[in-house]
Amino acid sequence: MFAAERRQLILEMVRANGAVSLRELARVVQTSEVTVRRDVRALEAEGLLDRRHGGAVLPGGFTRESGFPQKSHLATAEKTAIADLAANFVEEGEAIVVGAGTTTQELARRLARVPGLTVVTNSLLVAQALAHANRVEVVMTGGTLRGSNYALVGSGAEQSLQGLRVSRAFLSGSGLTAERGLSTSNMLSASVDRALVQAAAEVVVLADHTKLGTDTMFQTVPTDLITRLVTDEPAGHDDRAATELQALADQGVQIAVAGAGGEGGSAGRQRRDVPLPGPRRQGPGLRPAVALGAGEAAQGAERAARVADLRRR
Repeated sequence: MFAAERRQLILEMVRANGAVSLRELARVVQTSEVTVRRDVRALEAEGLLDRRHGGAVLPGGFTRESGFPQKSHLATAEKTAIADLAANFVEEGEAIVVGAGTTTQELARRLARVPGLTVVTNSLLVAQALAHANRVEVVMTGGTLRGSNYALVGSGAEQSLQGLRVSRAFLSGSGLTAERGLSTSNMLSASVDRALVQAAAEVVVLADHTKLGTDTMFQTVPTDLITRLVTDEPAGHDDRAATELQALADQGVQIAVAGAGGEGGSAGRQRRDVPLPGPRRQGPGLRPAVALGAGEAAQGAERAARVADLRRR
């Protein structure tokens, strides 16, 4: 394939999806990531797209939201590995909330095997994945159907979550940075996600490597309210993604990294917890490596007070 043809195909993919990883671009155009990076750099020089570490996005700084058909074909092996690992953090008899998204849909398929589970969701896709799970109770929010991602949004969805209390929330989004936390491109979706966060004692974010370092318009979960990030292994040359992960860890986010080897459903089950120099939140079955000092305890108390303040609003 000639360079002009490759670049035209790359441009079409970015326009269709909003954001595409170099790994995915290389797979589609059947060339190396080195060549794709060179093509992306040339397209950026023409003002046709913007580079982000590990991928390319539409120009303008903030990525737009892709529809479900486009999202479902992006980073499929990585999403499978992330869902496999995230399911390990769900225990029998728990009550949890699961937000909308293609990665959370993958998680829901694995939760069908967890007995005594109660899942509250605003996602038709999550509910569908659990519809025939005899041992799982599914509770759906009210709201208005948003067809692009099959999610219920609006005041009806938010009001149905008032007074709800669950152990943890599993959320995805369009971008994740250490500076702003999790964000999305749609205002209505962001508002419901914030209501889901307020209902949970802990927040688990599911985000593949293409979302690391990407910032979108509406913040859903600030970094200091994220308990754990479940992600996949960035490419070896992706220094900015590794830096973003370390920055998140420095702010107290527990990082669980799933391997994405193999294809489709054969994605790897590897788990790697990134060492945390900052205070750790205590998750299910996990204990801090050392006792918290006075300063760390104060930071933890401050985060707890902020969560309580958000719930009172």
